[in-house]
Amino acid sequence: MTLWEHCRIFHRAVKELCYRMEKRYTIAMVLDAFLGAVIGYVPIYFSARLIDALYERRPLETLVLYVALTVGLVFGLRLLHTYVVSVKQISEENIYRKEQWGYSEKAMELSYASIEDPEVDRLRYRIQKESQTGYNLYYLHRLIEDFTREFTSVLASIALVSSFFVLPEISLLARLAMLGGVFLTLAVHIVCTNISQKINRGLWDNVDMNIWGEQFSDYVEDYGSGKDIRLFAMEDFLAEEAYRREFDYCRHTVEISCRQALLTIPGIVLENVLKYGVYACLIVAALAGGITVGSIAKYVSCIMLLLSALQRIAGDIPLWMENNHYLKRYFSYFDIPNEMYRGTLTVEKRDDNDYQVEFRDVSFRYPNTQEYALRHVNLKFKIGEKLAIVGQNGSGKTTFIKLLCRLYDPCEGEILLNGVNIQKYDYDEYLSIFSVVFQDFQLFDFRLGEVVASGRRFDAKKVRECLEKANFGERFRELPRGAETYLYKGFDQSGLEISGGEAQKIALARALYRDAPFILLDEPTAALDPISEYEVYSNFNSISGDKTAVYISHRLASCRFCDKIAVFDKGRIVQVGKHEELVRETDGKYHELWTAQAQYYAG
Repeated sequence: MTLWEHCRIFHRAVKELCYRMEKRYTIAMVLDAFLGAVIGYVPIYFSARLIDALYERRPLETLVLYVALTVGLVFGLRLLHTYVVSVKQISEENIYRKEQWGYSEKAMELSYASIEDPEVDRLRYRIQKESQTGYNLYYLHRLIEDFTREFTSVLASIALVSSFFVLPEISLLARLAMLGGVFLTLAVHIVCTNISQKINRGLWDNVDMNIWGEQFSDYVEDYGSGKDIRLFAMEDFLAEEAYRREFDYCRHTVEISCRQALLTIPGIVLENVLKYGVYACLIVAALAGGITVGSIAKYVSCIMLLLSALQRIAGDIPLWMENNHYLKRYFSYFDIPNEMYRGTLTVEKRDDNDYQVEFRDVSFRYPNTQEYALRHVNLKFKIGEKLAIVGQNGSGKTTFIKLLCRLYDPCEGEILLNGVNIQKYDYDEYLSIFSVVFQDFQLFDFRLGEVVASGRRFDAKKVRECLEKANFGERFRELPRGAETYLYKGFDQSGLEISGGEAQKIALARALYRDAPFILLDEPTAALDPISEYEVYSNFNSISGDKTAVYISHRLASCRFCDKIAVFDKGRIVQVGKHEELVRETDGKYHELWTAQAQYYAG
């Protein structure tokens, strides 16, 4: 990156990740660094004045004044500094909590296509892991604090030692040699630190190594893995694999640390040579009578502080440039746009519930793929109809549901609601007309009532009714705390642990609670036992009521209650009709699937 790009990224980071995210913390951080640097120079200045006053036998009042100023100013500045530090510490937790929340906010803003994009997921995972190593926000704060402290120290040192460089006792050649030494030391520090940072980046950029370590830790620390590890006697295998990879990682780390240590030697040598030169100049000037005793103490202290500050600046500049590379990747995630058109039309609220949905020559392929998941799909259905979607795995059934819910937009063709392209409707309002249960649904570790209602407030009576309809009523009545019972143990150690089938029933109850005109069920009984599955089928009409139910199933026997069945094969609709009609078409795909399944129930 060019210097301009580095400055632009740094400016954006300060504005968005510091000032906007937590202004109070940023101001306190800068004041903390400024005051911390200034406090050290007050006693240096007044101590030099006091030494000279003692040497010159000034009046006692002058001596007392210098002592009072030294102690009083330092005391006042320390009180102010303590207050600033406390403000900084109080607000420090907020900024890192807001950083973590920022990932969640961005995920909610992204289009669903981006959420499912593996490249986007990999990018998010990477920047989160990089942030945990210090890059991005932590180093940004550290650098702002360091630069404020160091530049304050440089300016204060120059102000106090400027007279040293114009002393007639120091030759022009000596002055040029000192200035040249300063710039040479700075350059060497910057170059060596930059090389060291690149070496370090090579370690952390080994994404495969770091991802393996994270995944291995997640696996062995998950209590659910304990059964597999024990039953398949995987202890030795896992230990050997972990040892081999950790040994390689440690060996690589030691090699890098040795190379980085060697790179610090040139800067240290030059820095000490420069210090010897400064002392030599001071001794020459003092012997010639050009400087006072107090000035000697002041010059020595300030010049050493100046050199230390310049050295730290030289070390921080490569880190600043390195962190900007990470910030660029960090912002590339947060700059991903949501290109899905969100529409403005209001979804018509009809008293007669006379809605009609039409897929008109719809084709779709997922991002970054060439193969179509759906091809030339045409289908109509009305409110109140029970539509079954059947077909083999990978035939496009779930993709059909995702398009209907507008998680994705078609690549070709259009989907119409009451004759209007669904892209023209207000996005959030359109989503509100669907209640969906996907195969990979997620239940959070909240209270049961909150989970069913998808919100903090819930109608306990309605929650109970929906759970009853979803065949969870008997288990619900056994719960002493009813809808106040927590699911799982994430927030409450007495939380309810449920089976996969029970989780599916709760997910179905959540869909019913929303009471939307369309209810979409993707394999709603896949995790249920045969008895529970039969009860769901038997009560399906009462469960769905007058709603439009779109139902995906691999079990064709469960499709008999549906008004219409659409058969998918390789991304196309190959048949549409009722169960009896489709079974009679002996050369059709439905008959093939029905026959294949029927043999398992024969005899």
